[in-house]
Amino acid sequence: MRHLVFWVLGTVSMVCANGDSAKIEFFEKKVRPALAKYCYECHSAKSEKVKGGLFLDTKTGIRKGGEIGPAIVPGDLRESLLIEAIHWKNEDLQMPPKKKLPDAIVKVLEDWVRMGAPDPRTGQTVVKDEIDIEEGKKFWAFQPLVREEPKVRNQKWSRSPIDRFVEAGFEAKGLSPAPDADKATLIRRVFFDLTGLPPGPDQLEGFLANDDPDAFEQVVDRLLASPQFGVRWGRHWLDVARYAESNGMERNAAFPHAWRFRDYVVDSFNEDKPFDQFVREQVAGDLLPGKTTDERMVATGFLAMGPKSLNNRNTAEFKMDLVDEQIDVTTRAFMGLTVACARCHDHKFDPIATEDYYSMAGIFKSTHALFGGSGSGVRQTTKLIELQDGRKEPGEQKTDYAKLIAANQAELRSLNKKVAVIKKELKGKYKEDPIYKETVSRIKKTQAVVKKNRAKLAKSKKQTGSLAMGAREGKPENAKVHIRGNVATLGKVVPRGFPQVLDFSDMQIDPAQSGRLQLAEWIADPANPLTPRVLANRVWHHLFGRGIVRTVDNFGQTGERPSNFPLLDYLATRFVENGWSFKKLVREVVLSRAYQLSSIHDPANAKIDPDNAFFWKMNQRRLDAESMRDAMLAVSGRLILSPAEGSPVQNMDGNLGRNVKQLEELRKAKLDNRSIYLPVARQAIPDVLKTFDFAEPSIIVGRRDVTTVPTQALFLLNSDFVITQSKALAEGLAQVRK
Repeated sequence: MRHLVFWVLGTVSMVCANGDSAKIEFFEKKVRPALAKYCYECHSAKSEKVKGGLFLDTKTGIRKGGEIGPAIVPGDLRESLLIEAIHWKNEDLQMPPKKKLPDAIVKVLEDWVRMGAPDPRTGQTVVKDEIDIEEGKKFWAFQPLVREEPKVRNQKWSRSPIDRFVEAGFEAKGLSPAPDADKATLIRRVFFDLTGLPPGPDQLEGFLANDDPDAFEQVVDRLLASPQFGVRWGRHWLDVARYAESNGMERNAAFPHAWRFRDYVVDSFNEDKPFDQFVREQVAGDLLPGKTTDERMVATGFLAMGPKSLNNRNTAEFKMDLVDEQIDVTTRAFMGLTVACARCHDHKFDPIATEDYYSMAGIFKSTHALFGGSGSGVRQTTKLIELQDGRKEPGEQKTDYAKLIAANQAELRSLNKKVAVIKKELKGKYKEDPIYKETVSRIKKTQAVVKKNRAKLAKSKKQTGSLAMGAREGKPENAKVHIRGNVATLGKVVPRGFPQVLDFSDMQIDPAQSGRLQLAEWIADPANPLTPRVLANRVWHHLFGRGIVRTVDNFGQTGERPSNFPLLDYLATRFVENGWSFKKLVREVVLSRAYQLSSIHDPANAKIDPDNAFFWKMNQRRLDAESMRDAMLAVSGRLILSPAEGSPVQNMDGNLGRNVKQLEELRKAKLDNRSIYLPVARQAIPDVLKTFDFAEPSIIVGRRDVTTVPTQALFLLNSDFVITQSKALAEGLAQVRK
């Protein structure tokens, strides 16, 4: 088995993911709004009288503390007086004094302290809530795309325009490129990068024996045409789209139709759907000109996929939390903008005003997100979309098994109460009572009916082709500014629109529509420099193990700057020029010499560029969870390359969080298809994925963490899955020897 593990894993790079950007984002999105809403009235520079000498509006103030000591001690909940105060366990220290904080806010502050209390606020004064839009437009990310031919001294090294941009970076920094990778390394690299699978023996031997100058190009073209390309790159997009098959949070309602979005994404990458069209379909597929197709309706599941607080009975708050999540995923996934940070106040770093946030909020407030959850008591927003090819015919009757089950369960509760009364009255003699016997018999019959109806419900869900998650138009309306994000404190009405920093004043929203169609057009407009830059950077990140902008989901002030800005703009420009073709962009990158370098270390280069930000060598990368699992299945001979039909979640009912057996079934799911087809229910990620840094499905993940922990080694040693594949490989080798 040891040989199998090493064969699959290959060279391991000890990489530590930089989480600083995510932590600062957590502060801006969760912590600062909470402090502003609940604490600043008494503990900020704007307070009439600062109580206890405690300032919570600066990093210095919150760490220095007030009269009784530091408000927070990073990483230490017990020593953090702020945490003690918000728990109200000490009668002499209860904050806020009039009403205890909501549990969700308490948890946010605890999580913040645990992660080291990241706080980007500097200085002794409060950050001014003033935004200079015109000055903000000068930031690199908002500048128009520029394509400039680089000048390089060594004309012989480069094989493509990409190489000249990379070489220009070498020359500017005094770096020397690593030698080219050998053919065996190169074919393994491109197979995993383009399909997530290792090359087979015949493919490897064929490439090694092929001396044609375009031998590698032939391999690349075959891989781009393979259905496994969409599986590999579709999974990358699902990470960003926070794809999941259940709600998570307090009530983990199943999403029995989420798998349709998964299949839509895989198919889109395989057919090389123009990325601007891919954007439009996910944001406003139901509103695009022409006949609305099933595919376009399924695409809008992008807006419905996020987690929702189903226990929140405040309708206005629930709706605005949903809107906030949709703004966040839409702006960060496509444009790398953290617009959601402006919900409670003007963005503290980027030129995005609170009014800009609520101009977008009006668009999503005018939209119904239908996420197809199951379970009793789930909100109106969980109703399902009926697609065009599956509408109910006139006069057709459809049994509502869910209602029947609810009625059966109500009857069971009544019968069980009756049994309890009989037991109490007759004590030890109840078993001979005729009424008791009759009641118990009715309970058994009703339980059998419930089981039968559950089976019929599961079957109807599996057979129906008419349901999907998605979005549709609501009543068009503008939103009011929510002062400090509070749904009960409303300010002026803001017309629906887009952030001012990207000047699209000539794009008007149809008053009769939500504005999603215009939003989609705005994001996908070639004049919007963010969308092609962000996508080009995502491609580079997945092919090189590091983006030109390392913070792939954040192109704002708190994100990192591009290490090679001209290269990024070249890629973005080529992407648009080639009709937003994803495959053409990938092809051009992998055929560059820069992609084909070895990972040989050079001490002199490492002193100048220790992070390899200028790509003087190929980064060593560890296989992700899916590639590792699929490679094991491939070498064992058990891998099924055809797509799986649907998902196991289709056959599960209600709140998954209340059914431990169902959750365990999802965690231990057995499937020999590609890993993308394993069920991804929140709070029940399959062990083989979760152990090896699978993307957290409740948030946008453009760059996965890479960890090295003991549980990974233990999994490889003891997992039934690994042992099964090892035995199959050994048996196959034994047969070959015979």
